[in-house]
Amino acid sequence: MSGPVFDSVLDGVGATPLVRLRRIVPDGGAEVWVKTEWTNPGGSVKDRAALAMVLEAEQSGALRPDGVIVEGTSGNTGIGLAMVAAARGYRSIFVIPDRTTTEKVSLLRAYGAEVIKTPGLVPLEDPRHVKKLAATIARDTPGGWLADQYGNAANPDVHERTTGPEIWGQTAGRVTHLVAGIGTGGTITGTGRYLKRVGGVTVIGADPETSRYGGGDGSPYYVEAVGHYLHPLTGEDDWPAVYDTSLPDRIERIADGESLRTVRRLAREEGLLVGGSAGTAVAAALRLAASTGPDAVIVAVLPDSGRIYLSKYFDDGWLTTLGFLDAGTGPLVRDVLGPYEPGLLVADATTTVAELRSTLDRLDDPPSSVTVVQPRRTDATSWSVPDVLGSIRHDGLAGLVAGDRVGTCAGPPPATVGHGEDAVAVRARLSGLAPSDPVLVLVDGRAVTQVERSTLG
Repeated sequence: MSGPVFDSVLDGVGATPLVRLRRIVPDGGAEVWVKTEWTNPGGSVKDRAALAMVLEAEQSGALRPDGVIVEGTSGNTGIGLAMVAAARGYRSIFVIPDRTTTEKVSLLRAYGAEVIKTPGLVPLEDPRHVKKLAATIARDTPGGWLADQYGNAANPDVHERTTGPEIWGQTAGRVTHLVAGIGTGGTITGTGRYLKRVGGVTVIGADPETSRYGGGDGSPYYVEAVGHYLHPLTGEDDWPAVYDTSLPDRIERIADGESLRTVRRLAREEGLLVGGSAGTAVAAALRLAASTGPDAVIVAVLPDSGRIYLSKYFDDGWLTTLGFLDAGTGPLVRDVLGPYEPGLLVADATTTVAELRSTLDRLDDPPSSVTVVQPRRTDATSWSVPDVLGSIRHDGLAGLVAGDRVGTCAGPPPATVGHGEDAVAVRARLSGLAPSDPVLVLVDGRAVTQVERSTLG
């Protein structure tokens, strides 16, 4: 049997296979199928939107023959646009958050794109913000055209025209539930819109636990290319215009640990090497499969390949130091620490020195230092590491001005250890610290308690 023949690499976008999961689905549960969007020529679901946005801009005249494609992206949309730009003869410039994997950056440059890194965790109003900086560059570049995946209607429209009909046809109309992550919202909006219209399909959004889409506090998470981060100093939260918030019937909030462990199970038990957002979608689909029964047919959209996350989600060292994985043959950090009270005493950056003194004075056994964090409105008992701004010693408070904010006088953030790290290796790594120096213990990427270095031996 011969395969398709294309006049251009861009003709290969879409028509991705549907694959049934066999080994990780719950017994007696629903069928779970996955839409393998990493088989697009640029490696992700974003190829569809990238091509559609460029073709629409060409037709409207917004993108001229000598134009420059510009976009702010966490990677996949940029890679898709870079591929399209190379195939159609455009220059391309992409602004990416500094937390993006090195593999994505290398791919963008491989297509000939110019890459500009910017801090990923800044308020929306900051001129360095990914979207703000990309808009500025597009405006100041002769012939610059901003793709604007967050507000470009071609993004959801292409999924309504292609992804939705493909799923309907591939399942012969049997699909009952669609599960998709929410990044820009284009995939779930367009695909879900079609499937609801033709078959009354139930649409489930899969979202990182702390993402704002599902009601989280907006704090950082470790799954790339999905969810909605909110810096606490952002004045007004800005959701993508292309995301129809009324479309999902419900949203499943998936913790980072569940997502990343699902990613590794997909590789080792199903032979599917996929990215973190795919793990989020499949984790939600597996929950759904266990509750809907054998008559349901669930389709989960898997946005990209694990090949661009080898330095993170498939790197045992990276996972272990963040508390996602156990490693080592000797006692682990949690074995050395033994039982501890859950919860981490923190002071947000806006707390005054006087207020922190008062808090510590009320404690029977105050810690030698307190972790300073971003000022989020939350009653969290664990904290995302990027939200940790510094540390302030109890015995140093006496020399500080009572009205000063602790965020302005805190020292560097404490060292961190994963709770599943080998304790001997940790002691060697932290040998340069003083016995009373603070150390944060991480479970699934979040600080759950603080100990003194001497506690670790």
